[in-house]
Amino acid sequence: MPDQPLVDVRDLRVSYGATQAVRDVSFQLNHGEFVGLLGESGSGKTTLGNALLRLLPPPGRIAGGTVRFDGRDITTAGREELRGLRWREMSTVFQSSMNSLNPVLSIQTQFRDVIEHHTSLRGAAVRGRVAELLEMVMIDPSYMRFYPHELSGGMKQRVALALALALRPRFVLLDEPTTGLDVIVQRSILDNVRALQREQGFAVLLISHDLGTVMEVSDRVMVMYAGRIVEDQRSATMLAEPLHPYTRGLLGAYADPRAETVEIAYIPGRPPDLSPPGQGCLFAARCPEVIDVCRVEDPALVPVGPGETACHVARAAHADGGTRVRSARTGEVFTTSTGRERPTGSGADVLTVDGVHRTYRTRRGLRVAEVRAVRDVSFTLRAGTVTALVGQSGSGKTTLARMVTGVERPDQGAVTFGDLRVDRLRGRGLRSYRRHVQLVFQDPFAALNPARTIGYTLGRPLVNYQGVSRGELRSRVEGLLESVGLSPAAAFVEKFPHQLSGGQQQRVVVARALAPEPEIIVADEPISMLDVSIRAEILELLDGLVRDRGIAMLYVTHDLLSARVLADEVLVLHRGELVERGPTVQVIRAARDDYTRRLLDAVPNPFGR
Repeated sequence: MPDQPLVDVRDLRVSYGATQAVRDVSFQLNHGEFVGLLGESGSGKTTLGNALLRLLPPPGRIAGGTVRFDGRDITTAGREELRGLRWREMSTVFQSSMNSLNPVLSIQTQFRDVIEHHTSLRGAAVRGRVAELLEMVMIDPSYMRFYPHELSGGMKQRVALALALALRPRFVLLDEPTTGLDVIVQRSILDNVRALQREQGFAVLLISHDLGTVMEVSDRVMVMYAGRIVEDQRSATMLAEPLHPYTRGLLGAYADPRAETVEIAYIPGRPPDLSPPGQGCLFAARCPEVIDVCRVEDPALVPVGPGETACHVARAAHADGGTRVRSARTGEVFTTSTGRERPTGSGADVLTVDGVHRTYRTRRGLRVAEVRAVRDVSFTLRAGTVTALVGQSGSGKTTLARMVTGVERPDQGAVTFGDLRVDRLRGRGLRSYRRHVQLVFQDPFAALNPARTIGYTLGRPLVNYQGVSRGELRSRVEGLLESVGLSPAAAFVEKFPHQLSGGQQQRVVVARALAPEPEIIVADEPISMLDVSIRAEILELLDGLVRDRGIAMLYVTHDLLSARVLADEVLVLHRGELVERGPTVQVIRAARDDYTRRLLDAVPNPFGR
């Protein structure tokens, strides 16, 4: 191995105006090393990654410190030097596969642009290299003629990975490369990355808020909070002996869904405002172990026991003869939400799906292809219970959810709400039905109008569906906010979505769904875009609303851990067919179908591997 590190970061500071997004960060990344970078949204992970490649969007700027790549100072490199380094020496895979590929260019053309610009390969040699790269990420080379919209999300992310590796770089930055993908595809992609990394010897920095996933593939893990590295350890050591309370909080978000008792934790509060940063340790306001010095002195990242941490409590404990480690899995550190088994069928039947089929027809040139999205599926939603619809992307989950809401109509079968045939409703009748069934969307950032206040967003369904007068509108809006735990409600009414955290935004989305007082809520992957530190918080909120209000919930997910915590009944969908169903604990702890077992095996579980 070379004597010097491949990437050497010293006292790096990055600012967006008055906001100090990265504060005095120092670390090294060695040749061939696989390092994970963890933290909640807003912790500075992506900003740090972009700074390493000098890809900071305006008004972001490197305000101090250095980044050296193989001895070369990236912070002072000119445009031509950077053009020579990117793709050849250092490359990146961005978070969203939907946005990282050009939608109007074929896959082959996008590879050709990179390869021809940086090498002498042309014509058949380029096509041969593209075929080799696609095979490397387990995609049939015939797909090189396709456009991004013709590929699944997992395939697009594999293409982005192959593109990043096209010129055999020595450093690859992976920024949330599997967020939003189902667990089987996610595991397949990360296993593929790890195998390629070991074979080709490039270094990786994997940025993610998903500690479980990172722990399974990384040699070493750095934890970032409020713009600083607060812990740096070997991954196996961090699991056994986490040093920082924040790390223990992130670890607490994981459990084995097949365990007899499941507890997952969330970290109360939200990350601090960094414009400018406050005094003392910025985690102190959320920390259950805070001591007086934490509130006045910002701890430096120093060696403690087996790793490094920026924590006064850990340093004091180590000085006393050992690092104090308290389990985050048993609820000793943070509040827990515990999955509870309830008897299925305890509530009255609200909606019945009976033998529905749905086929889509697509045309490619002169050829017409049929895709059977749903085949002969039946189930019942009951008041006060949660039914989880589980499966990979493309299994038919969303199509079924759209049938329940009346957006899609089955080719065969029936959807019945009381004495109404939902699949036959049109116009005013369909609009009236939608007061009874409401949606909680996957991405709270996209589900709320950024130009409207929270008060306006919640007021519209109250006026449209319930005819609430202007005089009582404010009090009704505040009541909705209070019902989802946003208190004091008056502080949120005039805010805009960007002023709220991800968890708070999702609470607003839930409040909007509650406004018409529905009998049914369809929650479509409601926690998949959220930090692990607040997923349990939202699950606990949904659980309370279902039980207290007697709502029937269809919970659409690929995550069997969250299904175990929230659901009474699980329906496992594969290629449009129900392959397993039953009470949640029975299905998850004693799965009979091979596909269900594959889903369970793909759940990130750092403690069990």
